[in-house]
Amino acid sequence: MNVTLQNLTKKFPSRSKKGADVVAVDDFSFEIPDGKLIGLLGPSGCGKSTTLNLLSGLLKPTSGRIFFGEDDVTQLPPENRGVGLVFQNYALYPHLTVRQNITFPLENRKGKDRLTRRQREDMALEAAKLVQIEALMDRKPKELSGGQQQRVAIARALVKMPRILLLDEPLSNLDARLRLQTREEIRRIQRETGITTVFVTHDQEEAMSISDQIVVMKDGLVQQTGAPQAVYDDPKNLFVAKFLGTPPINVFDGQVQNGRLYIGSEAVLEVPGVSDQAVTAAVRPEGFILSDTGALTCRLSGVEVLGRDISVVSTHERCQNAAIRSIIPSQCQVGGPAVRFDLKPGKVFLFDAAGNRLF
Repeated sequence: MNVTLQNLTKKFPSRSKKGADVVAVDDFSFEIPDGKLIGLLGPSGCGKSTTLNLLSGLLKPTSGRIFFGEDDVTQLPPENRGVGLVFQNYALYPHLTVRQNITFPLENRKGKDRLTRRQREDMALEAAKLVQIEALMDRKPKELSGGQQQRVAIARALVKMPRILLLDEPLSNLDARLRLQTREEIRRIQRETGITTVFVTHDQEEAMSISDQIVVMKDGLVQQTGAPQAVYDDPKNLFVAKFLGTPPINVFDGQVQNGRLYIGSEAVLEVPGVSDQAVTAAVRPEGFILSDTGALTCRLSGVEVLGRDISVVSTHERCQNAAIRSIIPSQCQVGGPAVRFDLKPGKVFLFDAAGNRLF
């Protein structure tokens, strides 16, 4: 099911009589291809959950239109849109068993869509098998782990065979190991069912690991869309560059003179085509090459062992980060009060004063 958002805007009235309306989503246009998993990504307050609620019908847009395939669903109530919605807190009924929770959406069907009890239970079992909880059907939610409760919520959303599946930060209440396992399960389930899915999260690692495409948002505006690796490798602006990546990108105050990037007094990289100006230079952690004759000199603070790699922690007076983190192979030897690096051109991005990409 293709999903199309056309100039979607949502404004909330100000609590102050003289205040301006709060624009939660601002002129959002995007097409979600059939059968793909799209990650809506951004910091708290960026408008991603509001966008999800507009898709589900829980909120009405101030302007713009929403299409499911060829159908304009902008004014349709949630129950008529054919969406499956998984909430952040799971929203399971505590007094019902797993089986009863899963079958609950099927019990309200009327007329020709009405199902027998046997049909409902058969459909619930199929959904439970998909998320691998068929052995837990007679338990109550309080008898389940957080990950198991999450799977029940997903099964309940899938059992009614929705046209699209909406997931609102579904992993935020899980511990790190369970979060990793559950996101792999979500990806597996989405591929097996082929349901167009929208996944909302503030965790860029989650979004990048399971999404076919990501939509990076800030202050209700779409900053960049694309395949996760493409957005990481080619950020459109400084916000996207800083938001994506763990460890975070290293940001320096720099200067371009005669086609060279200077950080402090050191010429660290050739940047042909960039005019002389003050710039913000951002370097991915993997963009450093340890060298005794490196162009960039930093003060060594320490080394963190990561296993296959090490993280060299250093500082520089022109760096905006509290510490520079450089990921290099573990066999490299690091020592002394100073450490020197050359920079990989493909891992260095230059931005102007407004945060727009220059190089």
